[in-house]
Amino acid sequence: MESVVVRDPEIMSGEPVFRGTRVLVRTLFDYIEAGHTVERFLEGFPTVSKEAALRAMAEARESLFAIH
Repeated sequence: MESVVVRDPEIMSGEPVFRGTRVLVRTLFDYIEAGHTVERFLEGFPTVSKEAALRAMAEARESLFAIH
């Protein structure tokens, strides 16, 4: 399955963004860190689907806890 997160030096200086958007993935984590819900994030960034937000969090989790 293709990642919902992409890095492209031509988009947002290469910061990870949600595929097909200019929305930084970091923004989702900033919202959660601040105590907001995913739904609140989605209200502010309607170009990101709920599925994409949840998949981005799952991908981050998998990368942190992957056994190498």
